Amino acid sequence: MDKTRTMRDSHLIRGFRQIDLAARRFGVWTASIPSTPELADPAGIDHSSGGSGDFFRDDGSSGEFSPGGTPQRAYVTGMLIALSGVLMFFTGLVSAWIVRKGFPNSDWQPLTVPHILWLNTAILIASSLALLYSFRCFAANRREDFRHWWGIAAVLGCFFLAGQVIAWHQLHAARVFLAANPSSSFFYVFTGAHLVHVVAGVAALIAVLFVRFRRMTLATAAKVAA
Repeated sequence: MDKTRTMRDSHLIRGFRQIDLAARRFGVWTASIPSTPELADPAGIDHSSGGSGDFFRDDGSSGEFSPGGTPQRAYVTGMLIALSGVLMFFTGLVSAWIVRKGFPNSDWQPLTVPHILWLNTAILIASSLALLYSFRCFAANRREDFRHWWGIAAVLGCFFLAGQVIAWHQLHAARVFLAANPSSSFFYVFTGAHLVHVVAGVAALIAVLFVRFRRMTLATAAKVAA
């Protein structure tokens, strides 16, 4: 009789766990099943580990779900959708630039860009490489190296922003203004939009280093920021 009751209670506990897991998978945050002697698994099987129980660990490792019940991949997907919008925006600017430059009898005047922009390009490439290497350190569980190279990527991003401001200052000193001619107008619009994009990126990089996210694991935050 006791054996039959033990098996029945064990199946009941497993059923509760499956319902809780299914609710979390569909984004419904259910109350945790109380750990009381009455609900303890009589068979001695621990059902609390695995599944949806590991949402955020202090060591920064990733779980499948966040504390709010949102899958971690949803944050990455949201950022990819946002980046698609940014890509469409810059594609539209490029298309407008090509069309405007090709106007017959156009007042388009070629623009000589400041040489510092070539250095800025090299800085941006170096920042991207540092970011990639920091991900390799994260995958190898070398957290100190991850933070080191991630920080270098953020600092290089700040150098890029400073270089862009210097380039604008040089153009202003040469009396090349926004409304001087169509080519300069497009240059300022392009670089201004890119500056806003990089500012947001650098802010995200810094946030990963110093902010503890409540609904994202460190791995997810790093992917979103990168």
